[in-house]
Amino acid sequence: MSVVARTLLGPGPTNPYPEATAALAQPLLGHLDPAFLTMLDETCDRLRAVYRTDNSRTLPLSATGSAGMEAAFVNTVGPGDVVVVGVNGLFGLRMCDVASRCGAEVVRVDASWGQPLDVEAVLTAHPSPKLIAAVHAETSTGIRNDVAAIAAGKGDALFLADCVTSLAGIELAVDEWGIDLAYSGTQKCIGVAPGLAPFTISERAWARRIERPQSWYLDLGMLGGYVGETAGGGGRTYHHTAPTAMVASLHAGLGRILEEGLEAVIARHAAVGKSLQDGLQSMGLELFAALGHRLPELTTVRVPDGVDSVAVRAKLLHHYNIEIGAGAGEFAATVWRIGLMGHNARPDIVTVILGALGEILDNRA
Repeated sequence: MSVVARTLLGPGPTNPYPEATAALAQPLLGHLDPAFLTMLDETCDRLRAVYRTDNSRTLPLSATGSAGMEAAFVNTVGPGDVVVVGVNGLFGLRMCDVASRCGAEVVRVDASWGQPLDVEAVLTAHPSPKLIAAVHAETSTGIRNDVAAIAAGKGDALFLADCVTSLAGIELAVDEWGIDLAYSGTQKCIGVAPGLAPFTISERAWARRIERPQSWYLDLGMLGGYVGETAGGGGRTYHHTAPTAMVASLHAGLGRILEEGLEAVIARHAAVGKSLQDGLQSMGLELFAALGHRLPELTTVRVPDGVDSVAVRAKLLHHYNIEIGAGAGEFAATVWRIGLMGHNARPDIVTVILGALGEILDNRA
């Protein structure tokens, strides 16, 4: 989406935490080096702490968050399986696409973009689905869906949560809420460059997995080298060459979060998001996401009537070194998306973006 030198990168990659950037610059370790394997184990432990789970199979998949989505589906869903998907944005749509490619019978439950999913509608869409899926923080609209309530009512179904924009940004408790599978990305609130998919799967979901999924690369049963186990128990097996520099960066970024304190990091995102949203409204701008369900880390705001969205974004980028995102789908020209995540979730960034945007809107022809 942009280079990390930008002052503000939303809704895509944020400026990484300095520790994560420094880790990328260190001499490379081999993927079988004992020092790397120790770092990998520590990284998995740190992911468990941030996900708030005891799942033994919690690891950084060697691909972006979209591969985390695909891994969740291909390992649990096969031809004819019923999958209920809540859709109120672009990434719910992508879940439907991936599930259908696995041969699933997809039962889609829609809500208007900018509005939260109706929990009861999702839970009653089918009497016996194998899997229910929903996006926790819908990046395309700035909406938070109540995945805790969906997970609580899932019954015998497995529950999958897309946590790409929520992990380390808003409250998330995988074990307490009963989430069976979750995936995220490194470039959002974790504050690391994109390239890994933090992933977790419960014992309950593992017991129901597909033994030989369609994807070789994303077959979780072959990832013993990542989680320190094999089908026979103990030891490590070779599957693929792990991206050691990216794991080192994630290790450092997670360490920074845990040093600050996860609750403090979540509170920081909340305070900064509220400050930005209050400031935008004080300028007379209208927020897009429904009140009570707005994400603090990803703010969606309607483009004022008569304003050229592309021109404003270009001026922010070239005159102020700030990037904000366009809307998604039918809202591409009528909504702006502003991400304050990870290292960018700071009060000084709020001041910068409000000042720059206000100056451009005040001076427009």
